Amino acid sequence: MNRKLLMAAAAAPLLIGAANAQSSDDDERRESTVIVTAPGPERSADELVGNATALDREEILETLSGTLGDTLDRQPGVSTTFFGPGASRPVLRGLGAERVQVLTNGIGVIDVSAASPDHQVTADGIDAEKIEILRGPAALGYGGQAIGGVVNVVDGLISEELPEEQMSGEVFGAYNSVNEGTELAGRGQFTAGQLVFTVSGSMRDFDNYDIPDFAESSKLRALEEAEGGEEGEEEEEVRGTVENSFVETQTLAAGVSWVGDDAFFGVAVRQQTAEYGLPGHGHEEEHGDEEGGEGEAVEEEEEEENPFIDLEQTRVDIRGGVTVDNGFLTDVIGTLAIVDYEHTEFEAPGEAGTVFENSGVEGRVEFDHTFAGFEGAFGVQYSDREFSAIGEEAFVTPTDIQNWGVFLYESQELDNGVGIEGGLRLDGVEYDNEAFGSADFDLISASFGAHKHYEGGFWLGGQLSYTQRAPSESELFAFGPHLATDQFEVGDPTLGKEAGLNLEGSARWRGDNGGIGINLFVTEFSDFTYLTPGVAIVDGVLTDEGDGLPVFLFVQEDATFVGGEIYADLYIDDGLLGADWEYSASLDFVDAELDGGENVPFIPPVTFNSDISAEWGAYELGAALTVASNQDDSGIGQLDTSGYTTLDLRGEVDLSDFGVGSDGTEAFVEVRNVTDEEVRFATSVLKDLVPAPGQNIRVGVRLAF
Repeated sequence: MNRKLLMAAAAAPLLIGAANAQSSDDDERRESTVIVTAPGPERSADELVGNATALDREEILETLSGTLGDTLDRQPGVSTTFFGPGASRPVLRGLGAERVQVLTNGIGVIDVSAASPDHQVTADGIDAEKIEILRGPAALGYGGQAIGGVVNVVDGLISEELPEEQMSGEVFGAYNSVNEGTELAGRGQFTAGQLVFTVSGSMRDFDNYDIPDFAESSKLRALEEAEGGEEGEEEEEVRGTVENSFVETQTLAAGVSWVGDDAFFGVAVRQQTAEYGLPGHGHEEEHGDEEGGEGEAVEEEEEEENPFIDLEQTRVDIRGGVTVDNGFLTDVIGTLAIVDYEHTEFEAPGEAGTVFENSGVEGRVEFDHTFAGFEGAFGVQYSDREFSAIGEEAFVTPTDIQNWGVFLYESQELDNGVGIEGGLRLDGVEYDNEAFGSADFDLISASFGAHKHYEGGFWLGGQLSYTQRAPSESELFAFGPHLATDQFEVGDPTLGKEAGLNLEGSARWRGDNGGIGINLFVTEFSDFTYLTPGVAIVDGVLTDEGDGLPVFLFVQEDATFVGGEIYADLYIDDGLLGADWEYSASLDFVDAELDGGENVPFIPPVTFNSDISAEWGAYELGAALTVASNQDDSGIGQLDTSGYTTLDLRGEVDLSDFGVGSDGTEAFVEVRNVTDEEVRFATSVLKDLVPAPGQNIRVGVRLAF
C-alpha cells in the first residue's frame, strides 16, 4: 500500500496542474454528461457522489478495441479480464464477473460472460452511441449483481425523441497492423412523420496478433525452468505471435420508434454472431493423459488442436415511455428485453464440445415523480433465465433463475446548496438446479448520501450504502473442469448472501477551463465469495485434483477493499503554438485483503493514465500515456505481475472542413503501444500465458452524413 501512496503523490502535481490555466469560453466539451443509468431524475456526472463517466461516439472510436473490457481499460478505476482479443469484461475497482452488471440500454446483456473469462460480452462499443460507467455500488437501480458497479452500452436503436435531421448516418472503417485485422461499422437513421427508423451493422476480422517476445511471462518461464519441466521448454517456443487469437464478429440490428409530443414507443432487434479462438490453452491438451497414454503420436496431434467458440445471440428490445406531469408522477418508462443466446465450444473444427445456452426475458418499469420537494423514482424489475451447459466440459448443471426487485430512490436539493439522497431496494432470487435442487435468497440494499455546492465551483459529497448479493449459479452449483481457468471448480449450495458496506467520499472543483476531482472509498465485505485451492470428493475419492486439474473451491470470507480515483482535465484555447489544447489525467488504486490476511486475487495495480491533444483547425495530434505499477500483492497460487508503460500516438484530419461529409467526418492514423511494450493485465487469468497485443498501427476513416 505504501508503493501505491507514493505513486499517487508523484502523480498529484500532474493532476493538480490540470486545474490551472487561463479561462476560456464555455464549450460543449466542458459540459458534464447526463448519466441516464443512475436511478431517479437525470443528473450530470458531476452531481453524482460516485465516480461516473460517459463516453460519446467519438471517444468510443478513439479507444475502440475488440472487446468491451479492453475498450474501457484506460478509464479511471476500470481494468479488463483480458482473455485474448475475443473476450473480456470490465473490472471496476477490482470487482468483476458477477459483481459488475453489464447492460444494454439499461437491461442486462443476458449472456454467459460472467460465468467464465473466455466468454464474450454481447455488448460492444463498435456500434454503440454511448457507454456509461458507474463505479461503486449501484444496487439500488440494478440489484445485488451491481455491487461493484454498472456499465451500460446504449445503442440508440430506439429513439425517445425526433432527430434534428430527417436523415443521418455514419460509416466507420479501420485497419490494424498487429493482427492484419479490419473493423467496419455502419449506421443509418431516417424519419417519416412521427416514425424513426434506425439500422446498423458491424464486423471484425482479426488474425492472430503479434506480441513483443515470448507468450509466457518471464516469471512463469523461470518457475518452469527451476522445476525442470520439459513442458515449459516447449512453451518457450511460442514467441512473436499469439496462436489461436483470431476473432470474427458480425452484428445486424434495426429499430423503429414512434415519437409523440409526450410519449414514445419502439422495438429493436439485434442479431450477433462471433467466432473466436481461445489462446493460452488447448482443451484436449489438458486431458492428454485421460486415455491412459496411447502414444506420443496421439498426444502430439491433440496438442495441435486449437479450441474456439462459435456464438450467436438474438435480442429483441421493447421500450416505451410517457410524460405525465400530474403533480406527482412526471414520467413512466418501461423496458423489456427478450434474448436467445447460444455458444458452442469447439475442440477443433468439426469437433463440437460443450454447448452453453442462456435464454431469458428481463423487464423493468420506472416511475419518476416529485413529492414535497423530493424528486425520485420507484419501480419494479423482473427477469427469468434458463441457463444450461451440455457437454464434457460443462462445469455447471442446467439452472433456471428468477429474479424480482422493487426499488425506491429520493433526492432533494435544499436552498443552501445542500442536497440529500437515499433509497431502498428489495430483491428475491430463486434458483432451480437440475442436480442440486432449489435455493432462495431475499436481499436488501439501501443507501444515503449528501452533498454541498460551494461558490467557485467546489463540490463535496459522501455516501453510505449497504448491498446484499446472492451467489451466482457457478458459485453454488459448479462441479467439474473449467479449462478457461485450468481449475476443477467446486461450488457450494450452502453459500449464504454476500454483503458489502461501502463508504465513499467525493471532492470536485470545476472551472471554465477544466476541473479536478477525487473519490475515495472503503468497502467491508461480509462473506465475500472467491475461489481458493482445496480438496473435494471426485469420483468417490477425497482429492486435491480432478480430471488432471487442481481443485478450487468457492468459499466465503470477510474482505476489505480500499481505493480511489484522482482525475483532472484542462482546456486551453489558442495556447502554445497557436493550438487548442486538451489534457486529462487520472490515477486509480485499490487494495483488497481477505480477513485471514491473504490478498484477494486478480486485483489491478496502481495505474496512471494521461492524454494530451493539440488542435489546429482541421488537424489534431494527440498522445496517451499509461503507467501501471507492479502488482506484488498477488492472490493465493498467483505469480506477481510486472508493471508496464505504454505510449499511444494519434493524428487526425477533420474532413468536414474540406467539404467531405458532415461534422464528425475524419481520417486518422494511430500507433498504439509505440515502444512495443510487453503488457500483462493482473486482472486476467491468462496474464502469465498471453500478453496483450504489441505495437499496432491503426488507420481508419469515419464518414458522417
